[in-house]
Amino acid sequence: MDDSFEFDGKVPPSFDRMDAQAKGLNPGLIVLLIVGGLLLTFLVGNYVLYVYAQKTLPPRKKKPVSKKKMKKEKLKQGVSAPGE
Repeated sequence: MDDSFEFDGKVPPSFDRMDAQAKGLNPGLIVLLIVGGLLLTFLVGNYVLYVYAQKTLPPRKKKPVSKKKMKKEKLKQGVSAPGE
């Protein structure tokens, strides 16, 4: 083997990539990762709370129907309202 091999001032590609990483990450990428992480955390948290509420909270009560509306519905169906 010949020990007199020289690079002639050329940098191997592997060392060139390491130099690019040494400069640091792009600030836009950092902001994007932070905002994306917060959004993902928010959505996952909402889903977890929704599932927890569905399991633990009792079902909602229906609103009572007013007597006036009951009369209208019964008249539409052709049944006379009570007391008439």
